[in-house]
Amino acid sequence: MPLPSLPQRFAALLAAPSVSCTQPALDQSNRAVVELLAGWLGELGFTCELQEVQPGKFNLLASRGQGPGGLVLAGHSDTVPFDEALWRSNPLGLSERDGRWYGLGSCDMKGFFALVIEAVQGLLEHPFRQPLLILATCDEESSMSGARALADAGRPLGRAAVIGEPTGLRPIRLHKGVMMERIDIHGQSGHSSDPSLGHSALEAMHASIGELMTLRRQWQQAFNNPQFSVPQPTLNFGCIHGGDNPNRICGQCSLEFDLRPLPGMDPQQLRAAIRAKLQPLAERHQVRIDYAPLFPGVPPFEQAADCELVRLAERLTGHAAEAVAFGTEAPYLQQLGCETIVLGPGDIACAHQPDEYLEMARIEPTVRLLRDLIQHYCL
Repeated sequence: MPLPSLPQRFAALLAAPSVSCTQPALDQSNRAVVELLAGWLGELGFTCELQEVQPGKFNLLASRGQGPGGLVLAGHSDTVPFDEALWRSNPLGLSERDGRWYGLGSCDMKGFFALVIEAVQGLLEHPFRQPLLILATCDEESSMSGARALADAGRPLGRAAVIGEPTGLRPIRLHKGVMMERIDIHGQSGHSSDPSLGHSALEAMHASIGELMTLRRQWQQAFNNPQFSVPQPTLNFGCIHGGDNPNRICGQCSLEFDLRPLPGMDPQQLRAAIRAKLQPLAERHQVRIDYAPLFPGVPPFEQAADCELVRLAERLTGHAAEAVAFGTEAPYLQQLGCETIVLGPGDIACAHQPDEYLEMARIEPTVRLLRDLIQHYCL
């Protein structure tokens, strides 16, 4: 039976909801997406393996050809949540206008898999001397549990790995790490008319934020990498919650923040520095401060500039390898012995927001690039 056309495959992937979110009410399974991919790839002669990482969350590993080495074309099957009312069209449908394909996951990054299949279809008459592996992971947009599970299992994948995240078809060999952290301060509530009746968690949090801002300044003075458009590490205060009424001393306050270290910065040392600042505050304000990661941090990523994959990608794209500020699954594939780059057709500027899109002009160059990579490593 012939496979659906490229637009039909693209639309089917968008129509299969696969939101990954820290909020349980918004979180969804990705099973429908990986089963679609497994069905199509199975028709093309790939051996498909679904790995359940946790209930309702699956990795897909599809392979064609045998032996060591080969190429991994990788990406994540989940999306971020979406604000449907802010979209001009159905987020879960494929809409074409202004030379763009719109839809949730078109850019970041379910659409990449539709292009991978298009590239593969043109090469099936050739024998695969080295294996081609297509990897679709779960929960990249939250815990990265899919990529972590692969790294923990330690099963070698291939000689080279290309992750199709949105890079505008420019090869990426460095990115910052991602640390999502949480501070919980437990004080003592009391009547606001007499401050001695309690210990304000909110005031202790104010002091904690001040210490974090001081650390941020120190880190930004000490670390700089001009290859990044934002050359310093960043620390963003993302959300804060505390107290319940103006006339009560705040008994509990929590803060979630995002820290993006540069390659060469050790996440454990960063956390130790934060703890060293928080402990004296807890004693001074007579509160308890709990500090822990929301998720295990994504390490900073760097692939050697002179490796085979980077040089090949630079030659095929005509662009020198660059650095980006966002995190990917690249460090985990690197841990499995793959030379790894990030290289995909989307634009990060439109990811994670209403009316996400893929430029249609990028489709044919992406398919051609993927075929060149497959021919180099597999044929």
